[in-house]
Parts: sequence; structure tokens; C-alpha cells
Amino acid sequence: MTGAARLVLAAAWCWAGWAKLQQPEQSVQAVRAYRILPESWVAPVGHGLPVLELGIAVLLLLGVRVRLAALLSTALLVTFVGAIAQAMQRGLAIDCGCFGGGGEVDPADTHYAKEILRDLGLICPGVWLLCRPRSRYALDNVIT
Repeated sequence: MTGAARLVLAAAWCWAGWAKLQQPEQSVQAVRAYRILPESWVAPVGHGLPVLELGIAVLLLLGVRVRLAALLSTALLVTFVGAIAQAMQRGLAIDCGCFGGGGEVDPADTHYAKEILRDLGLICPGVWLLCRPRSRYALDNVIT
């Protein structure tokens, strides 16, 4: 179960980070669309987020510092759920930008409930890994 949790989260973070890394300006646009951060923070967060996501993916894939990766993953997903929920509550019509893209969209093209449920679902393996970080085929087993 722990190995599967690592793989599920690693795949999600790899997909999300790689998509954003390919289109950095869209990643910045997605962060800006939420209208939460001061403008001076938008570009650094937009450019830094894919690096963080890919870093989490690598740690999970290799099985190195799994508990740290799970903590970062869970914290980031909780932040994303909060950001999406506030966008919905405020009536913003945006694409979450979770897997690339992002920015303003037609109100009919928003999928807030689906995005929140997806992220809540991904929080589950993160919490599992916080409690049970050890698994077969993990470098943590060799290092410690």
C-alpha cells in the first residue's frame, strides 16, 4: 500500500510539475488568476511551483525522505484546495492551472468541485505516507 501511495502521488506531482515547466508563463498566469498573492510574489511562485512539484515527485519515486515529501505534498494539496474553494466562493471563473494552463475561463468551463475532490483524494495517500513512510524499494531503507 505504501509503495502504491508513493507512486500515485509521484505520478500526480510529476505530471503537474512537468506541464507547468513546459509553459512557465501560463503557470504565472494561473497563480495570478487566483488574486491571492501580491503581484511581486506571483512570478516567483509561478516559476517555483513546478520545481517544488517535481522535487516532491523525485523524492517519492526514489523513496528518499518520504515523510518530508508526504508532508510537503499534503500541505501543498491543502493549500490548493483552499485556493480553489476561495476562487469558487468569490465567483472567479478560472482554470485551476493544476496540470498546466490556468487563467480566466468562461464560467461554464469551471470545474471547482471536481478539482477539490481530486485534491482531497490525493491528500489521502499523503496522510498515509505521513503515518507509514517505509516501503519496499525505497532508498530510505538503504540509507538509514
